[in-house]
Amino acid sequence: MVRSGNKLKRIFSIVPLASAVAWAQGAFAQAPQSVFAPAGPVAQTQLNLLSLTLWIAIGIFVVVGSILLYTVIRFRARPGDPIPKQIQGNTTLEVIWTVIPIIILIVIAVPTVRDAFGLASPPPVDDVLNVRVIGYQWWWAFEYPDLGIVTANELRVPVGKVVNLTLESNDVIHSFWVPRLAGKMDVIPNRVNTMWFVAEEAGIYYGQCAEFCGTSHANMRFRVIAQPENEFHAWVEGRRAVEAFSPANDLVARGQAIFESTGTCFACHNVDGTAANGQVGPDLTDFASRTTIAAGLLANTPENLARWLRDPQAVKPGALMPRLPLSDDDIQALTAFLYSLE
Repeated sequence: MVRSGNKLKRIFSIVPLASAVAWAQGAFAQAPQSVFAPAGPVAQTQLNLLSLTLWIAIGIFVVVGSILLYTVIRFRARPGDPIPKQIQGNTTLEVIWTVIPIIILIVIAVPTVRDAFGLASPPPVDDVLNVRVIGYQWWWAFEYPDLGIVTANELRVPVGKVVNLTLESNDVIHSFWVPRLAGKMDVIPNRVNTMWFVAEEAGIYYGQCAEFCGTSHANMRFRVIAQPENEFHAWVEGRRAVEAFSPANDLVARGQAIFESTGTCFACHNVDGTAANGQVGPDLTDFASRTTIAAGLLANTPENLARWLRDPQAVKPGALMPRLPLSDDDIQALTAFLYSLE
């Protein structure tokens, strides 16, 4: 029995288990979309609640598993052994294993309810950035109603400011998720949901749709770019200063002409300062300043843009942008035009 007891202690030692959990959390925290590396108060609050329930679950596993294994070893059938003492109807034990789960549920429920109500509305501060988020198959539109700016797939925000989001869908159910800043929020047709977050550190935070929404659901990505306040205001002023577009050279001028004469281009996309004012596809006014194309699927490089223009379906299956009859020269001119849009 002593040897068996020592074996149980070695198997179920909490120290190695705690070390394994801590290692796993540290490893996961290195991932670009990790809830274990919060960068704002909403994500931190949610991680605290997750950690509480995780450690309670580990504790339950250790206790129940230890008792189970001890019982299996201690009371295993041996030739000639009598039937072990039965505990059915033991009032004391039944009260204990009824009260303990109630206490555990209370310990989990109190912070859960507190945090749910605490995160339901943004903090009561005057300086809030309002953003309207609209989900499409398969990309995101970001409108800044107080600033008069519309962009796509890259949400720029100032560091340390409360960002209040209203979320809508243009087609099917999506889900807005930036793991390091806040938890998931469904984006539902004919309904407006709200959420908020604060980015406490400058950087790029990866997000994606977290609700299956069709063929290219996995390719419906976006980024939140948190900038120092002066850089954010410089971006805002740059967007507001857009006037009538003036091509820098003949190649750009040819690209503009192709863009404005191709029905799919100007009818689907808006470019401030040009004849293109479509509302079906992403706004391309600040295309050259974006880090990605195709809703975060590809790095924004001339090679990737040419690949996208040549055959969108090959890059992003199910994309609503059709394959256009463009020659290599047309693609080169369109690329020059789009990269002139700062």
